[in-house]
Amino acid sequence: MARKTRKYSKGASKKVGRAMKKKKAGTLKSGRSGKKVKSRKQAIAIGLSEARREGKKVPKKKSAKKKSAKKSTKKSKKSTKQRKSKKS
Repeated sequence: MARKTRKYSKGASKKVGRAMKKKKAGTLKSGRSGKKVKSRKQAIAIGLSEARREGKKVPKKKSAKKKSAKKSTKKSKKSTKQRKSKKS
């Protein structure tokens, strides 16, 4: 069987590992607010973003899927009284 290519580099996994250790120790803080990170997922995200900044092999962020904005084609139906009053 053929081997799959790695999704993340060794350096990226080290960054995530360090972020997880900081989270456990209670010293990992989020960016702007500076609040302590309590979520495991957030700690992983911080580690990956640091790896991205350093140019390590990390997949791109998953952006929110854009829903095709369909404009409603329904025309507003005027009541028969309004139509009749316009004709007069």
